[in-house]
Formats: sequence, C-alpha cells, structure tokens
Amino acid sequence: MQWRQVFPAQAELLSGVKRDNALLRRVAHGADTELLVLDINFENNRADVARLLADGARIRYFDHHHPGERLQHPALTLTVDESPLTCTSLLVHQALGGRQPAWAVTGAYGDNLPAVASRLAEQSGFDGTQAATLRELGELLNYNAYGSSLADLHFDPVVLYAALQAHGDPFAFAAAAEAYLQLREGYRADMAAAAAMVPDSRSAAHAIYILPDQPWARRVIGVWANALSQAAPAQAHLIFCPDGTGTVTASVRAPQSRPRGAGSFCRQFAGGGGREAAGGITGLAEADIAAVSARFCAAFAVDSATD
Repeated sequence: MQWRQVFPAQAELLSGVKRDNALLRRVAHGADTELLVLDINFENNRADVARLLADGARIRYFDHHHPGERLQHPALTLTVDESPLTCTSLLVHQALGGRQPAWAVTGAYGDNLPAVASRLAEQSGFDGTQAATLRELGELLNYNAYGSSLADLHFDPVVLYAALQAHGDPFAFAAAAEAYLQLREGYRADMAAAAAMVPDSRSAAHAIYILPDQPWARRVIGVWANALSQAAPAQAHLIFCPDGTGTVTASVRAPQSRPRGAGSFCRQFAGGGGREAAGGITGLAEADIAAVSARFCAAFAVDSATD
C-alpha cells in the first residue's frame, strides 16, 4: 500500500497464506517485466530471482528475513535488513522518504514491533486514538495471513488488498469497510478461544502450547504468539498447531527482552525459517513435537536468555 500510493500501477498481484512465500515461481517470464517483491524470504526465491533476471526482468526486493547468499545484478535492487527492530514496512517507509507514514505504522504494529511503531506514530503526528486504530488494523491484517490454505482465511489476501486500495487511507478503511468489521469479529472470537488454552510446558524462560486441529487455531497461531510475547517479554514462546493435512506447523517467538535466535532455531529443521525475533516451521511430523520442544527449551534456557 505504501509503494502503490506513491507509485501507482496496474499490476498483477501475487500473494497467499503467510507460509506460502516462494511466490516468484509463479512468474513464468521476466522479459519486459518489473517486479516489486515484499516480505518474502529471498533464500526461498533466489533461484527464481536469478531466472527472471536472466530473462530480462527488473526487480526491486524488500525483506527482513535471513536472505542466505545474496545476488548482485544491475537490474536487482535488494534491500534486506535482519535487525529485530525493523520490518519490511519500515524498510519501504525509509525508501519512500516517509511519504506514507500511516501505512508504515500499520505494518510495524502488525509485525509485532509495538514500541517502534508507537515511536513512529508519535513522530508522524498521530494522536493516541489514531495510533490505536493503526495498531488494531495492523494486527488484523497480519491475523488474516495465517492458515494452511486460503480456505482458513477470512479473505484471500489479494481480495483484501483490493479493499484496502479502494479506500487508500487506513483510517478510511477502518471507519467504513465491512471487511474491517469482519476481521475484527473473527479476531476477537479466535483470540478468545486461544485464551482458554493452557501451556503444555512453562518455565521462567519459555512457554509451549499445542493447539487443536481447527481452522481458528491455524488463523490465530501467529498473532497469538505475538500477544503472548508482548504479555511475557522475558519468555520465548513455541506454539504447535496441526495444519489439517497430517503435519504440524510451529510458530516461534524469541523473548522480546532479547529478540534474537528465533529464525536460526527454526532453520535447524526442514521447512523452518524466519528472522531474529520470530520464526516458524512447516511440515513437522507430530512425532517430532517432543524433540523440537526439547531443543527449543535448550536454545532459550534462562542462561541463554540472560547472557
């Protein structure tokens, strides 16, 4: 939204559920094509970036996850920052010279950076009520991304983007869009269900939860992990949820007081990845839950959390 408000274009939009991030494989040809790539892991898309560049594409790429080996090419502008205190929304904000601060604040709140987002909101002249609106919208947009398939989501992200674009301004969307009300009601219901869960394991350094095989659980796993990390900033959090296809998804949050190590922990496992503060693993066998939990407890033990 930030980029297209400043540089409008009639472009095809490719998106999906949060874990479906190798999106560039869907782009068949690069000749005479300009691509704006946002918030999907470069490592998972590197081969397709190389293929499309060789075919003549021009690519501008923003992300904050671990990129692996980077590429150098005159037609590639790659902006990646793994700092736990930034996100893709803030990187775009910087690239645009701060021309769409409301959307930047929305994105930062949605990516579980409440302190950073609140500072930017204050610097941008938003009052407390406006900041609260942007926070709720950011969290709702992030909430809508989680699920094993589009059927789990309230809205296909492509459809939701069109609704956002129709309003243009986040405050207008929050004030008038039916989609906003639907997301808010769904979020509240799902978070209420999550609040009834008890941890499978808990210590001063960690909490581990196992959610049921239900669409509400798949929708809420990420935003609930964020909420838990904000409520207990000294703890690391690990949440497992069956994905409805016979395997399990895990969502990991490093302690907010020491936001490091989540992505590297998840990358130890096939289907794992992320960034310093947050990560996830897809395709786990149910039998692997105990082993992953044990390694998580070791990785985020009290001694590690206070080094």
